[in-house]
Amino acid sequence: MRIVIAGGHGQIAQHLERQLAARGDQPVGIVRNPDHVADLEAAGAEAIVLDLERASADELAEVVRGADAVVFAAGGGPDSGAARKETVDKGAAVLLADAAEKAGVRRYLMVSSMGTRSADPTSDDVFQVYLRAKKAADDDLKARDLDWTVVHPGRLTDDEPTGRVQVGTLERGDVPRADVAAVLVAALDTPSTVGKDFDLLNGERGIGEALAAL
Repeated sequence: MRIVIAGGHGQIAQHLERQLAARGDQPVGIVRNPDHVADLEAAGAEAIVLDLERASADELAEVVRGADAVVFAAGGGPDSGAARKETVDKGAAVLLADAAEKAGVRRYLMVSSMGTRSADPTSDDVFQVYLRAKKAADDDLKARDLDWTVVHPGRLTDDEPTGRVQVGTLERGDVPRADVAAVLVAALDTPSTVGKDFDLLNGERGIGEALAAL
């Protein structure tokens, strides 16, 4: 499968690229910074340099055309201000959906965040702005005629992956980035995850078993 990943230099994205490449898929990572190309190539991915805050839907459609799926794993970053939450966490996610529609790519996996459902609607706190932006992107995707899956990981860690998770509507907790990537890979192989919106944390079930129970 050819999988195009927005935010290709992110930590989850690089885990995803390595996992996809290891099983013979063709990961393609979109990056803004040309200096990141070598890291993606080392992970086994093709790198495409494109600024998602400046690109048009038509430009991005040319990148995703022919893909089996797209994954949104981009973000403005923890040190970015409120404005970039709107232009990246929301705007780039919407742009990717527009491009997927234009290119005829139906499968879209969204890496969202826990807490979006309870975001403060009026707070100027940057984290609340981030949660609102993520929720707006999720809602936009779920309103489209695409084969979407929305994953809400808990607090991300660099712990070693366990391959054991819990999914559903959950309380707060942790999950290794590598396990988030493994869930994304499994979701690509699990048609029943289409149209599902779920939280993701460390757990006791194997990933395949957990997703099958959604």
